[in-house]
Amino acid sequence: MTIAITEAITTLAEAEQRLNLARNEDEAFFSEWQTFLPQLSSTEQSALRELRQRYLYQRSEGQLLEGTITLLLVSPLLAIAGLYDPPFRVRAEESVQLILSDEEEILQGRIDVLVLVNQIWVIVLESKKTALSVWTALPQTLAYLVANPQPERPSFGLVTNGDEILFVKLVQGSSRLYALSRVFAPFVSIHELTQALQVLKRMAGVIQN
Repeated sequence: MTIAITEAITTLAEAEQRLNLARNEDEAFFSEWQTFLPQLSSTEQSALRELRQRYLYQRSEGQLLEGTITLLLVSPLLAIAGLYDPPFRVRAEESVQLILSDEEEILQGRIDVLVLVNQIWVIVLESKKTALSVWTALPQTLAYLVANPQPERPSFGLVTNGDEILFVKLVQGSSRLYALSRVFAPFVSIHELTQALQVLKRMAGVIQN
């Protein structure tokens, strides 16, 4: 039986149980969001300020839908991070399937944005409308990361509702372990958006190297 990931896995508890996941809170496990963050150029900093000003202008009229957030925040952020340029490839609405070994069930979903290098997943991006918390997208994001066709490599995810950004790391081996960054709040300050871009570039560098 085939079922949508968004229907099959709606809570973090379901994700952990059905996907055999455990959370790792050792800071060394997911150090990429805190250490060796790249410095941003003046051009990148200027582009970030423009990005945020546009976002705040559109956001001031009320809640934004998922597609609008992708246009206003996610896509420009990827461009500034250099993830639209070689050697990276970007795919939108990428279809994925996940077969649960202990159940006769196939989970199917679509990743909002997937960034790759030579078919190696760099980062999975999932966006939600501003009315929803970033935490609502975490269970399905974990499922997408588990579906990585190169499970021997670490996977990274970015979840955003526009106002907030959360990073995720998943490592698959004898067990599946995941960890979370703190929540960055670009709606609050440009400093938060700056740090989020630094983390994004750092994770891309880890996979690329």
